[in-house]
Amino acid sequence: MSALVRLAIPLLTALVLAASLAVVWSKHEARNLFIELQGLNEQRDRLDIEWGQLKLEQSAWATHGRVEQVAREDLKMVIPKAAEVRIVEP
Repeated sequence: MSALVRLAIPLLTALVLAASLAVVWSKHEARNLFIELQGLNEQRDRLDIEWGQLKLEQSAWATHGRVEQVAREDLKMVIPKAAEVRIVEP
């Protein structure tokens, strides 16, 4: 065997070993990133559900009946009688 072949075989073996380690590392990183992605998707879904619940709650608190109830009970507001209404012209 020539010196070139004796040098090439260990070199190629080292390169194949390095490439296989790179594949294993790459696959490991891909799995870790996928797990992180799944966690983030679950968090997004939980936040979407919470957002929907908050929007429903906000719409319940903002209904005309609720606003009128708070105005009457908490703020002691009443609808003025016709004689109490004044029209101001510009």
